[in-house]
Amino acid sequence: QVQLVESGGGLVQAGDSLRLSCAASGRTFSSYLMSWFRRAPGKEREFVATISWSDGSTTYADAVKGRFTISRDNAKNTVYLQMNSLKPEDTAVYYCAVRIIGVFGSSPRQYPYWGQGTQVTVSS
Repeated sequence: QVQLVESGGGLVQAGDSLRLSCAASGRTFSSYLMSWFRRAPGKEREFVATISWSDGSTTYADAVKGRFTISRDNAKNTVYLQMNSLKPEDTAVYYCAVRIIGVFGSSPRQYPYWGQGTQVTVSS
């Protein structure tokens, strides 16, 4: 099993920055993908960013490209999401998730392990 715990959410103003953290424990991580998703009120859960645990390669959704940066600290088993130039439309519950094969996937159905989520609210 894999346990994921997110932190770092909060209430900020448009243009501000936040850094989310996702601490992972349980099974070891050799070729996993770790990703961030978000769910805005009344919307489906959507892909935000992913990082390969093995080589650090990243992929971003178009909506956050250039503003968000995903990174990892292998020694701490932690993934981060640095969010800059936040917009009100970034308001959502942010979830980290693990895919147990190293092939990119943007569908939530491809991820068996999820954290509990952390709320990010961006005021205008």
